[in-house]
Amino acid sequence: MFSFYSAKFLPHVLPPQPQHRNLTTTTSTISSSSLSPHQHNTTSPSPTPTPTPYRDAQTTRRSILLLSTAISLPTPPSSAANAPPLDTTITDRVFLDFSVCPNYFRTPTQGQAQDEPLCADSELMGRVVLGLYGKIVPITVSNFKAMCIGPMGYKNTLVHKILPGQFLVAGRQGRKDKGEVVPPSSGLVRNTETVDSRAFMLEHSRPGVLSLCLSENDDEDDIKLDPNYHNVEFLITTGPGPCPELDGRNIVFGSVLEGMDIVRAISSAPTYKPAERIRQLNDLAGFLGDERAQIARTFWNRPLKSIYISDCGELKVTKPSLTPSLP
Repeated sequence: MFSFYSAKFLPHVLPPQPQHRNLTTTTSTISSSSLSPHQHNTTSPSPTPTPTPYRDAQTTRRSILLLSTAISLPTPPSSAANAPPLDTTITDRVFLDFSVCPNYFRTPTQGQAQDEPLCADSELMGRVVLGLYGKIVPITVSNFKAMCIGPMGYKNTLVHKILPGQFLVAGRQGRKDKGEVVPPSSGLVRNTETVDSRAFMLEHSRPGVLSLCLSENDDEDDIKLDPNYHNVEFLITTGPGPCPELDGRNIVFGSVLEGMDIVRAISSAPTYKPAERIRQLNDLAGFLGDERAQIARTFWNRPLKSIYISDCGELKVTKPSLTPSLP
């Protein structure tokens, strides 16, 4: 039997082959190969040259080499397969109570306590309980908890943006008399997770996902340029479907455990929608560098009724480590 080892020594044993083939022989070979078996019996064409063992050896040798190379090539490892699974165990739970005013909230007067409601005749919508993923993004979770517990946190601040069928946004920083969050000066730590690629691996795959706003942040530039700036603006996806446009741009750090019906009720509130011509003029003004264009866009998608966080805090549970809520 012919083997790879014997093919290696064939060039030294077989006689050298001619450098040029005879054109007449080639033509007769082609003609004879195209004839039928009956014509082969009646004619006497030039005998077809038998395959040269040296050429067959070369073909077999090359096939074996290619086959061995293909087998020996390693399969590139998959980064997703080698990456450790994300631990979405819920380590903390907080609550947000949402209320609504039939009209715009009243401006707080001088000497008014900070814990007084923004609206005297407000109506409680309900409570939303959020589970936080403290093992994945502990800094983001710690800062969010501090804003829910602290006296100058999310309490008595507005839901300032609603995109129907997508998400709602709260926690915009600014002035207290406008229903915005007072920029926190203490109690928070610098969030280094905003530059960690692992913090962006969870996706906005379903309704009720809680994430820290980075791409959707509406804080004014002078607030962001403060050396002690802390981003506390957050969003909650409202459904009915996922929001893939938010993936990789915002940090998912929790999900809704209870009160998804309240989230859907907030998402159905009417909002301000500018006309198409106003949007075009705003885009032109922004292209020309007019700062008023950005200020005007902060009013887009605002609810026409004042929906705000009337109370918030942490829920103490006997067993804080719960089952994962995201795959």
